[in-house]
Amino acid sequence: MSRRTADLPPLTGIPHMVRELRYQEVMRQGVGLALMPVFAFFSTPVPAGFWFGVFCVAAGSLLRVYASGFIVKNKQLATDGPYSLVRHPLYTGNLLILIGFTAACGRWWAPLVAVAFWWFYYPVAIRYEDRKLQRIFGEEWQRWSSTVPAVIPRKLIPRGPASWSLMTSLRQNLEPLVLAFTLICIAWIGMRA
Repeated sequence: MSRRTADLPPLTGIPHMVRELRYQEVMRQGVGLALMPVFAFFSTPVPAGFWFGVFCVAAGSLLRVYASGFIVKNKQLATDGPYSLVRHPLYTGNLLILIGFTAACGRWWAPLVAVAFWWFYYPVAIRYEDRKLQRIFGEEWQRWSSTVPAVIPRKLIPRGPASWSLMTSLRQNLEPLVLAFTLICIAWIGMRA
């Protein structure tokens, strides 16, 4: 049993294996990263879909860099900047990137793969993160989460002081490497357009 499922009711057999797979952060990240070159390799882009995809990938990538500059993991609840719009802006960025690669790919099966991937991994990741943050930050998290949606923002203008840090952004989640890999994969699709 992983530490992410330790506080959940016990399961056995196939349900246990599926739940453990869904809760493995490294699997979610690995499969997500692997989908980008798969979409690029099999892409048959059309101009409108490709450029819409580039816009979504750029927006998602910028959101990830922006959001990761606010994180002080498990020490301070991030509630300003992008965290005033959604509780999980890194996941919102991932969703935009996924939509972008799906649109840029130009294949009929890409949306099916994208929806299956998102549905399999992200609802449980969001629930885990919310449980963890509630356990760490208690009432502060409860107040914040009662007014801020999980992934889809209700507004687009962030509030709060400017506590963003480029150095924090560069250190969190290997953002420069993820960004470089993302740009290489979307450029690969562009070369096929």
